[in-house]
Amino acid sequence: MNPVPDIYRILPEIILTLTGVLVMLLDASLPLRWARRPLGWVAAFGTTFALWASLWQISLPMGTGFSGTVETSAFTVFFHVLICGLVLVALLLSLDTLPEDSHHQGEFYALIVFGAVGMCLLTGAVELLLVFIALEISSIATYVLVGYRKNTARGPEAAIKYFLLGSFATAFLLYGIALIFGATGTTEIYEIARLAPTAPNHSLILAGLGLMLVGILFKVSAAPFHVWTPDVYEGAPSPVVALISTAPKAAAFALLLRVVYEMLPTLRQVWSPLLWVVAVLSMTVGNLAALRQTNVKRMLAYSSIAHAGYLLAAFAGLGNDGVMAACFYIAAYAAMNVGVFAVVTLASGYDEKLPQIDNFRGLIYRSPLLGSLLIFFLASLVGIPFTGGFFGKLTTFSTAISGGAIWLVIIGLLNSGLAAAYYLRLALAAAQRPSGENVAAFAPRVGIAVGAALLLAVAATLVLGIVPGDVLRAAEAGAHTLQAPPAESGEPGNAVELPTQP
Repeated sequence: MNPVPDIYRILPEIILTLTGVLVMLLDASLPLRWARRPLGWVAAFGTTFALWASLWQISLPMGTGFSGTVETSAFTVFFHVLICGLVLVALLLSLDTLPEDSHHQGEFYALIVFGAVGMCLLTGAVELLLVFIALEISSIATYVLVGYRKNTARGPEAAIKYFLLGSFATAFLLYGIALIFGATGTTEIYEIARLAPTAPNHSLILAGLGLMLVGILFKVSAAPFHVWTPDVYEGAPSPVVALISTAPKAAAFALLLRVVYEMLPTLRQVWSPLLWVVAVLSMTVGNLAALRQTNVKRMLAYSSIAHAGYLLAAFAGLGNDGVMAACFYIAAYAAMNVGVFAVVTLASGYDEKLPQIDNFRGLIYRSPLLGSLLIFFLASLVGIPFTGGFFGKLTTFSTAISGGAIWLVIIGLLNSGLAAAYYLRLALAAAQRPSGENVAAFAPRVGIAVGAALLLAVAATLVLGIVPGDVLRAAEAGAHTLQAPPAESGEPGNAVELPTQP
């Protein structure tokens, strides 16, 4: 078999990088009086091309490239496709919601694409220093995007908080990498997995694992590392929140899966109870805090903390089942969450003049389409049957039961019932007949780009709830390849094939 060129292993990242550079060059070349909206379409087409390249990587033999630092497998393909899809939806949403006269529009689109480079690279990295670099690429782009609305006090405040706390979290991660290197003498994940069980200084590995978990759990906004989430969600533009609440979290969860199941599987008796406790804290703290919120974005921020807990429950599953359940829930949560933020973006406007739950009263009368979609996505977040949220929770809790975490499942089910209260409060507000002061409220208009974004989110949520077989098989294929060291680049290997419908 002919060796696979290393560049094929990072083809989606290369396409995204070239797209971002092209957007910036065009932005600098266009006269100031010209609109920058077409640059968003350039970014969207480039992201679509990267999505195609991710799917094309299925045909490559499983293996590593660039001296064993990046990997191509069913696991990486699954997350590349998911991240590119989420970035595409965020770009389409931005095209119709950013004002024509907003500042630095070209940079906005370029930053989204450059952030996607880091997210995709993070899911394929099998070397810890590359993990750190990829995480920084993704984080720096999102820090700037959060503070995009410089004319408001909340935007810069949210960006500064996110940057400072994120820097501390990254420092924990980097220090954990250093300790693991000190114990094993390598930063390659597969080598660490081989050397860790016999390492002479086992305490260094335990300390390194703990510090790395702090950094990763911050990125997924799991309790008690969640304090940045409400302020950042409230201060950032809603299209940016639609992105940072899904794609970076998907990449961070992919890293968490790789660290615990692939790099240090022999320490399961250590990391499993820790993640069990974090899951319970996240579910409980997130839902209790969300009940008290009147601001929609802050409510959804605490909701995302609770969903991080539901997802962490899958880590109680054994082996491939735990990985498969976590991958599927990530996809389901991303689809319904990006959809609900798309509706919130349109309903409240770019300046978010209608941020409170009461402002959404009568939305279904002002815009039947958006009101219906908001109720649909909230139903999925609750876990109503025939939606992705229901099947995601079913898979996650079933896997946790098979791993013996029955009490974790009971707590999760109780928290799901608790979450229904605040989701239904927003849904009922949208379905109620508007009062006199709400009739003249902002009447949203659905454009072509945002209509396509909503269509993608609805289709994904329905497919994952009604016919989830292909996605489950793709997640299962990723679980199998995650725990098996691949052949080196240039050597024969097994083809990375995502199972198809029989």
